[in-house]
Amino acid sequence: PHMNIGASFDIMSARVALRVARVPLSRASSTFVRNKPHMNIGTIGHVDHGKTTLMDAVLKESMDERVLAKSFSDMGVDQDVGRLMDSNDQERERGITILAKNAAVNWKGTKVNCVDTPGHADFGGEVERIMKMVDGVLLVVDSVDGPKPQTRFVLRKALDQGHAVVVVINKCDRPTARPEYVMDKTFDLFVELGATDEQCDFRVVYTSAIQGLSGDEFGELKPGMGALLDAVIAHVPAPKVTEQTADEPLQILIANIDYDDFKGKLGIGRITSGRVKQGTQAVLARPGEEPGKKTKIAELFVFDALGRTPVTEASAGEIVVVSGFDNIRIGDTLTDPDTPIPLEPIAIEEPTVRMTFGVNKSPMAGREGKQLTSRVIRDRLMKELDRNVALRVAETDNADTYEVSGRGQLHLSVLVESMRREGFELFVGPPTVIIKEIEGRKCEPFEKVEITVPSDCSGACISALNLRKGDMLNLNAVDTADGRGSTTMEYTIATRALIGLRNQLLTATRGEMVMDTVFDAFKPYLGDIN
Repeated sequence: PHMNIGASFDIMSARVALRVARVPLSRASSTFVRNKPHMNIGTIGHVDHGKTTLMDAVLKESMDERVLAKSFSDMGVDQDVGRLMDSNDQERERGITILAKNAAVNWKGTKVNCVDTPGHADFGGEVERIMKMVDGVLLVVDSVDGPKPQTRFVLRKALDQGHAVVVVINKCDRPTARPEYVMDKTFDLFVELGATDEQCDFRVVYTSAIQGLSGDEFGELKPGMGALLDAVIAHVPAPKVTEQTADEPLQILIANIDYDDFKGKLGIGRITSGRVKQGTQAVLARPGEEPGKKTKIAELFVFDALGRTPVTEASAGEIVVVSGFDNIRIGDTLTDPDTPIPLEPIAIEEPTVRMTFGVNKSPMAGREGKQLTSRVIRDRLMKELDRNVALRVAETDNADTYEVSGRGQLHLSVLVESMRREGFELFVGPPTVIIKEIEGRKCEPFEKVEITVPSDCSGACISALNLRKGDMLNLNAVDTADGRGSTTMEYTIATRALIGLRNQLLTATRGEMVMDTVFDAFKPYLGDIN
């Protein structure tokens, strides 16, 4: 129930102790569960490490079977396939999460608001904007791959906000699982990112989300996600709300935007202070700007499983959905009209790649789409800015052309495909990187790249990366069951050098290459690249 330790605690000593014990320090007090009315967590991790499948397993644990089956049926999703949170058509087709989404589960008297986030680097803005909405995170790590480039990015964002972390080592059903290696690498990553002593004392849960298994030990997985939910309630703090906080002026930082055909624009955010009531007056405010006009909160909702439940009042710490504000934006603060106190908006990293969008003026124009003019294209791009916080749109000297900037080629290609499906017909220019001048020097974006290939193909890949002026950071070769071996190489390379590289490496490896990238920094311009 409790333990006493010396007051002097060295992080490196803890690192050695963890390597010997293979168990986090908080395991000793894992049976202590605090009584919390509600709490807020986010699910973060690298792409394909099983975040959305894990959310499916959690929903199945807490929802009635008939209600869950109806939810799958309403979404047109095969219950055996899963990924109920991936409601977007492109998400299902591409097999990735693109937009962050909210859900809620009830476990042992505690309501847990959950936010599922994308794992692809191009959609990192979705992760950044939900960090002020949650109090802790589930860091999902593959039991074979361990931490990958995007794991570093999302974990850094969570640690910067001071969030508690529950590490979920997922896919433990894989025959090549190596939980001790993954545990060591994950702890190393915490130390490298400057985590505090408390954050390094993270809780670890082992799961196989696709089989619906979880447990506190790798070899002792049991049916259900009970071990995971118990760890969340025990380790993640409840929202820091006091009686004084509840009586302060209303503040809700809007972190997401949704749209309803009948209710119009919906703002989603966490109540930082005060209480919100349906039918009362509120204003939208931002630092350095005049507050908007008073507007009545038409309707108020909280999340319940995959849907929303209307309520008349909610207090600090809860995640709510409000309607009635037509001009609401991500980063706005919904606040008291008599004492408007805006919160600092969400900080989002700058885009690195841009493309030009414009009116199709080719001889074949008008044969496929119905939305053709520059006005409707501009309106659609401006509407995208409402919820796509990492996107930038700028007008050019040509009235029919707009410059659209994003986090990467995939980020922009998803937008292009969405517009095509909506009936837009437009021309799109080739992707180019954004060049900046920093301290009088011409700089361009660089990315960290991790590439895994069969060992007999590594020479061709290294040659291609060297020709594109990549800088090797690490090279690691391991044996595999088929005898060919696998080589993992890490590089820093200019973003413009990555354009077209993936197809070249896939050809060189006969389709067996796996490449992961994450933005590193703006560095001096490299000049011409072959």
